[in-house]
Amino acid sequence: MVALLLAAVSSEARRYSVSTNILGYLYLGTINMEASYGLSQHWSVNAGARFNPFTFRLPGDGRQFQNRQQSYDLGVRLWPWHIFSGWWVAAKVKYEEYNAGGIFSQETEEGDGVGIGLSAGYSYMLHPNLNIEFGVGLWSGVKKYTVYDCPACGLTVDSGTKGFIMPNEILLSLVYVF
Repeated sequence: MVALLLAAVSSEARRYSVSTNILGYLYLGTINMEASYGLSQHWSVNAGARFNPFTFRLPGDGRQFQNRQQSYDLGVRLWPWHIFSGWWVAAKVKYEEYNAGGIFSQETEEGDGVGIGLSAGYSYMLHPNLNIEFGVGLWSGVKKYTVYDCPACGLTVDSGTKGFIMPNEILLSLVYVF
């Protein structure tokens, strides 16, 4: 009886996963996490969040740069082979509040963006509970923004609302499946 119970529990499909994108941390310390639930053999739903509160100041001249943000997304993934294994394509809706600048020039842009994203990638199983995932994505939508002359001075150069299409993510994620 115990053997049948253990066999039933061990043969149950993996339904949940949590992941973090290692490359996000390398991009000025953006903390990130995504949770997924497997709906069926080929479909999963996911929710993700990113947060970066950091401002970096250069010694001497007082220059600063940042990629501060908080963003949230909800999406679905299609897994042609099996959830949490192999190739996947995904679609999502995303909201982002951001303040970025001082990196390539002293201009700084802040605002809110909302849109849809498409991405694709591959999940490679390292262990029954641990995957490494590779992927790329784009997102497009509308943003309401203000551009400042420098990160600290507050002189407005431009503001408005406009559409955009831009890279959404480059993934090199560790995924724990349970």
